[in-house]
Amino acid sequence: MLNGQTAKANSSSSPSTPAVTEPKAAQPAPAAIVEYAPPPAEYARAKAYSLTHYRHFFINALYGLLVLLVVLRWRVAPRFRDLAEHVSKRRFVQRMVFVPLLLLTIAILGIPSDIWDQSLERAYGLSVESWGSWLRDWMVDQVLMVILGILLVGILYGVIRRSPRRWWFYFWVASIPILLALFFLQPIVIDPLFYTFKPLATEQPALLAEMEKVVHRGGMEIPPERMFVMNASSKQTNVNAYVTGFGASKRVVVWDTTIAKATIPETLFVFGHEMGHYVLLHIPKGIAIFSALLLFLLYVGYRLANWMLARWGAQWGIRNLEDWASLPALLLVISVFVFVAIPAVNAISRHFEHEADRYGMEVIHGMVPNSNQVAARYFEKSGEMNLADPDPSTFDKIWFFDHPTRPERVHFAATYDPWSKGEAPKYVK
Repeated sequence: MLNGQTAKANSSSSPSTPAVTEPKAAQPAPAAIVEYAPPPAEYARAKAYSLTHYRHFFINALYGLLVLLVVLRWRVAPRFRDLAEHVSKRRFVQRMVFVPLLLLTIAILGIPSDIWDQSLERAYGLSVESWGSWLRDWMVDQVLMVILGILLVGILYGVIRRSPRRWWFYFWVASIPILLALFFLQPIVIDPLFYTFKPLATEQPALLAEMEKVVHRGGMEIPPERMFVMNASSKQTNVNAYVTGFGASKRVVVWDTTIAKATIPETLFVFGHEMGHYVLLHIPKGIAIFSALLLFLLYVGYRLANWMLARWGAQWGIRNLEDWASLPALLLVISVFVFVAIPAVNAISRHFEHEADRYGMEVIHGMVPNSNQVAARYFEKSGEMNLADPDPSTFDKIWFFDHPTRPERVHFAATYDPWSKGEAPKYVK
């Protein structure tokens, strides 16, 4: 109203009197962020999504165990075993019949959980993927699962037959190089089946030039040909970036949604965080931890599977542990212990991610103006986009967070400042 009245008064002035233009009021600087505080509407929406997601997690976990129990109770695996043995006496041929039938049956019985989760993502706008595209991805997943399953099941039952008491150790030894090969091949063979990856140098040359300054600041060498943009926007609306692979396949991937929705300084912080995973050796450390966990799970599986088969094997139609039909029992035992191990795995991951946050803050310090607020605003912005839980309980944090919570990350980014205290930064001197 005031602006409108001023304009009218100026237009009625005499021609000899020049109109007076009022100086435009300076825009106030945005308030500094210290704590994560999304607007009330966004807070309520993120909280509703998070609580629903948490329920999905536990219901889906229980449903997955129920599927395996149904497969055991209805003797599905023994029927497939009998069919495989009828087709051929050669164990290789039997495996080629049995494994796809069993794994696809379990996957089809479990598809209601997958559809339920995708429906939730679509309902809250986190997924824009069509159902046709989603079904294609699901089918590709199953093909990959069957190929890997045929290989691993063959090794598993081969070592069980040769060493009934030590199979858990020998299978672990044999599986490690296979898992390493998969981790090596994932970014160059598996991931491109689901997304398109383009060199950052051709897609965002200006951003690449700034990122190379961060690389130099960290004293690293990451060739431009190992930096990629992923077309996440074809299926998702949230923002992210990650490192993957190792050796010649190691690379940094930035989602196109991040580039579109974050400023260049914010993207440089994200890149600095991912560099932290490189520098702090989180990938090899993660592989070592996962390998140790796998060894423990296999040993537990060995101990409990024998007990389960002694008690219910005849009822389930399973002859012994060497029988193909024992596979669902092994999967059940391992699934239970993987579920129980989730809090420990999440705690390790949160530690790695916090270290990477610290590294990202340190590596852009002095290069990006007001870097604390840049990082804090990115965490605030991405938290609202990704519908991060704005106020998770301790229980929620333990079970669902493999990164620090959003309030923790915003507060740390806003307040981490060893330089003003005369202290040495931890990673980037």
